[in-house]
Amino acid sequence: MRLPRWFQAPAEPIPVRPIRVDADTTPRRLAARVILGAPGYTAPAGALAVGHQIGEALVPVIMGFAIDQAVATGDPVRLALCLVLLAADFAMLSYSYRFGSRIGLLGMEAVQHRLRTLVAGRLLDPTGVAGRAGLPGTSLSIAATDVNVLSRAVFIAVFPVGQFAGILLCAVVLLAISWQIGLIVLIGVPLLLLLMDRAGGPLRRRSERQSELAAEASGKAADLLAGYRILSGLGAQAAGADRYRRASRDALDGSLHAAGAQGVFVGSMNLATGLFVAGLAVVAGLRALDGDLTVGQLITVVGITQYIIGPIGSFASAFGPMWAGALAAAARVLTVLTLAPRVENPGTASPEPGEGHLRLTGDDDLHIAPGECVGLRAGPAEAAELAAVLSGAAEPRSGTATWQGRPLGDFDLDALRASILVVPHHAALFDGTIRENVALGTASEERTAAALEAADCAEIVESAPDGLDAQVGDDGLRLSGGQRQRLALARALAQHPPLLVLHEPTTAVDSVTEARIAERLRAARGPYSTLLITDAPALLAVCDRVIGPDRAETSRSDEHAHE
Repeated sequence: MRLPRWFQAPAEPIPVRPIRVDADTTPRRLAARVILGAPGYTAPAGALAVGHQIGEALVPVIMGFAIDQAVATGDPVRLALCLVLLAADFAMLSYSYRFGSRIGLLGMEAVQHRLRTLVAGRLLDPTGVAGRAGLPGTSLSIAATDVNVLSRAVFIAVFPVGQFAGILLCAVVLLAISWQIGLIVLIGVPLLLLLMDRAGGPLRRRSERQSELAAEASGKAADLLAGYRILSGLGAQAAGADRYRRASRDALDGSLHAAGAQGVFVGSMNLATGLFVAGLAVVAGLRALDGDLTVGQLITVVGITQYIIGPIGSFASAFGPMWAGALAAAARVLTVLTLAPRVENPGTASPEPGEGHLRLTGDDDLHIAPGECVGLRAGPAEAAELAAVLSGAAEPRSGTATWQGRPLGDFDLDALRASILVVPHHAALFDGTIRENVALGTASEERTAAALEAADCAEIVESAPDGLDAQVGDDGLRLSGGQRQRLALARALAQHPPLLVLHEPTTAVDSVTEARIAERLRAARGPYSTLLITDAPALLAVCDRVIGPDRAETSRSDEHAHE
């Protein structure tokens, strides 16, 4: 069945309110802002939820009316009208639930995207992050699990609104039938809701502790994997595994305790709800025995009593734990959004475009003149440290690092990385076309073509069914290792930065291809500077100077004189 036009997904997403986070933001305030963060979705979804619950509550009312006014009187016209009214009511409640749930889910997804963007933006901020919440495992748990739990709080503005409307309608109908029964509902329901809120306090604390333990276990697992080589070198694999085993056990115990607390909470609230509804039914039965209620009214009261179990029970099993989980998740999300920066002042100046001069002084001196191609033979640890310094992510252990005569720390990080492009050994591709991966939306067609030629990518483009518009798959899944490496090299060349730093850019290609790339690479860079961190003879052969592991330099003229 085709959805009506106004129920279909809009061509442009409905705006979502910015989720403001400041120093005064508490978990309760953040959860409230999330709940109210997508009014463009939750308002119509809440209205439809109200329509659904009112339709559900009207079913026993219409049936009781039909028994008293049609069945008891034997009037077929009234009976037919009641059946039509009942069918219309069922159609309304069915469509309201279907479309209301869909719109509410869209709102939840929109808020979830906004939250994940906030968390990712803070974790990827150039100033860095300090504290345990910035650990890979912990931050991943918060960005995935906690954001997901917190965003589900959007449903509090949808389904509980409809359930409350249904309960209110039931109270009005019961007041019309019997003021004593209606009064029981009007007094008893608020007391039940207050009891649920009070009883949810321990559950909120257990949920928060469970999230902390799970994130801590994830963080230790990520740290263990990241430092596995170091642990292996120290012979400390068993100690590291034991630390993770204890953290995992604590997380499991926390999850079991939290699940037990939630089970006790839900069971207790369902018991209280059941006793309340049973008492309501007993009062209605006694009134019917006294003759104060007709058969139709008794059926209406019994039907409403059965219906009201649903919305009241939902407050116990859904709203209470949902709010408790949202508060715990909000506290976890705030630990990321309020993280202190690791670097207080990343710099404000921007390097001038064009050629530049790089110089590193200290234990290991390195200088690169404008237009020079320098080869550096270095181990993995030294190469990683150098890449971190040149990309602005770390300070030199000793000495200084300058670009155009000024310390790297004086430059704005984004502008610095536009002038000094450091390409890691494992450069990732994104899911898109060859053209998109190489040009990145900034390089011209001419520069893209020249970069593909320099990286010896002609065979890749020609063999692809759609040429430059061929899809490479997530992380270049549809390409071989050598093809991925060449496209990553072409992407770096297409950006044409004043200084390009390449770390082993040809390890996945054969020697003939590597020789072609070496010659073309030197020509493609022209007057711009290049630093090649490699042991590949073909690449080192085209460098103006080669710096060995002992920092001894060899120039092209020295090699020719030796020959």
